[in-house]
Amino acid sequence: MARSRLHELSAHGVSVWVDSLSREMLETGHLARLIDEDAVVGVTSNPTIFEKAMSQGGWYDEQLRVELERSNDTKEVFFTLAVEDVTRACDLLRPVWERTEGLDGFVSLEVDPDLAYERDATFEQAKLLTELVDRPNLFVKIPATVPGIGAIEDSIAAGRSINVTLIFSLERHAAVAEAYVRGLERLVEGGGDPTHVASVASFFVSRVDTEADRRLAEVGRDDLQGHLAVDNAKLAYQHYLDVFSGPRWDALAAAGARPQRCLWASTSTKNPAYRDVLYVEELIGPATVNTMPFETIAAFQDHGISRETLTEGIDEARALLDELSAAGVDYEDVTDTLETEGVQKFSDSFATLLAGIASKREALAV
Repeated sequence: MARSRLHELSAHGVSVWVDSLSREMLETGHLARLIDEDAVVGVTSNPTIFEKAMSQGGWYDEQLRVELERSNDTKEVFFTLAVEDVTRACDLLRPVWERTEGLDGFVSLEVDPDLAYERDATFEQAKLLTELVDRPNLFVKIPATVPGIGAIEDSIAAGRSINVTLIFSLERHAAVAEAYVRGLERLVEGGGDPTHVASVASFFVSRVDTEADRRLAEVGRDDLQGHLAVDNAKLAYQHYLDVFSGPRWDALAAAGARPQRCLWASTSTKNPAYRDVLYVEELIGPATVNTMPFETIAAFQDHGISRETLTEGIDEARALLDELSAAGVDYEDVTDTLETEGVQKFSDSFATLLAGIASKREALAV
């Protein structure tokens, strides 16, 4: 097979994941082709992705008909369908998981977004989803809200692999990394085996520029636009390098624990004035993941340039935070707003999805 631009990206230590999953992708062989031809080694999903997948075409109708006859609980019906997709995708990516010795080959399934602020309920659902899928290459996605941090630590301590989602701020990323390390310490202290536990910290990128650029335009500082998203991620990676080194981490690594990699999410470019592969090219570095929608995968295959960029301009990135503050743009308010909106968007998509399932009952009965 010819060496593609995404294979070149992978050679720089970036694991290419696709930010989409649907029954259509499985049935048509689209996902298999992405794995074979586009260097894709993982899959992420969320309520918005599933809402889009289940609203288009009739790919789920046959299973929906069966499940709607069995249950009136639309959430239960949804998770039955989602578990089917995720299990099949896990099986498809199992060879990748085995070949990379558990580094890649993961498929993510998110907990009910309505539980985003409920620690114990999130923990219990993470346990349930892990049991339902019953594959070693499953990531359960938990949002990085304050209650979610506790559920993440508890889940890691219980030996589950977790994709931590909706991280926007450096402070929250630090809390996520600490929760992962504490969870591993609890696992090891209890006699558990950390070699079977993996985690990624999904740091959202493009949405940060969208919100910050809007505020910068309001204060007349267009010169600072288009920088915060990349610089924010670069500083998060610096923290990753600090946390997963030194005596505390070395003790866990000796027991077989692996670092919690940074995953760059929301990497499609929202502003047409920016390069369409901006959030891939500017975040290239070892031991990272970039989960991309189809259009970004295609764009990078066409004209993406691979060179290590993630550790460049760190001093400038730190200086940018000071410049934003001096310009009157509150970084903490930007990231807090994005987290709140992110949780709400997933919850809204989930509500739309469940309403769509309910409306299918009558249509499929005809």
